[in-house]
Amino acid sequence: MIKKTVLTVLMSLGLTLGFSLTSHAETVLERAARTGTLTVGTLTEAVPLSYVNDKGQLVGYSVDLVNLIKARVEEQLGRSIQIDFVTITPENVMPKMQGEEIDLACNVGFTWNRDLFVDFSVPLARSGTTLLLKAGSSLGSPESLQGKRIGVLPKTIAEQVIKLVQPNATFVSISTLEEGFKAVASGSIDALASDMIALEGYRQTVSQPNAFMTTVNQPYNREGIACIVPENNSKFLDIVNYSIIRLMQGYLDGEASSVEIVNRWFGPQGIITVDPKLIQDYFTEVVNSREQIRISK
Repeated sequence: MIKKTVLTVLMSLGLTLGFSLTSHAETVLERAARTGTLTVGTLTEAVPLSYVNDKGQLVGYSVDLVNLIKARVEEQLGRSIQIDFVTITPENVMPKMQGEEIDLACNVGFTWNRDLFVDFSVPLARSGTTLLLKAGSSLGSPESLQGKRIGVLPKTIAEQVIKLVQPNATFVSISTLEEGFKAVASGSIDALASDMIALEGYRQTVSQPNAFMTTVNQPYNREGIACIVPENNSKFLDIVNYSIIRLMQGYLDGEASSVEIVNRWFGPQGIITVDPKLIQDYFTEVVNSREQIRISK
């Protein structure tokens, strides 16, 4: 009798609040099937991962990857979809993902704390925290940063890391990499701490890249760069992971389209030149953590 009464109360409460006890939140794939849209959060100055070029176009390695993910989603759903790119910042990407304002974001550094609230894909790159300095600067070691003015973007891994490396530095909040570069050039800050891929990539786009240097050979930490999706979206995460591994496997197997994508951003004529052996070794490491995908030739 008591169990029956409790069940009746629960059912009544469910009806009163306007939801079914068996209902569930709409998944990313269900929403994409219904609306025909994937909402993707993207940084706009993370060269060469995702940035706006001089033609006003959003481009980058992760933008190409998002288009591969889109094609895989279309194949799974049996319908065409469009990508709605939404500008994000390191500061608001987590709230936007947790609030389901966006379905996907890439170029996100992995931390165990972030992993409590979103789901991460396999890593698409490896990065870390380094400094941007004026060319010829002797700064770099933790000891050399004591009392120096270090620019940081709020709520980034770089901010957390550099404060641990040298807590006696003076930290200056900046809003964008562009602002940080200008501050280093003017001497209003001594260094800018940020993601090493983004710093080196952005340096290549300024009018006088040789006026700056980055401490890429002295990263203060290492972390994987990945895509994130809302929690409890395992089928969508499978698609994201497959797309990343498929691109890496294609590059390793010499597939022309995959090689072209990677070389466009990291090849001999790319925005950042990376030793092909390093790319091969890293891709092999990631691919070997999953089942090999056979590429038709």
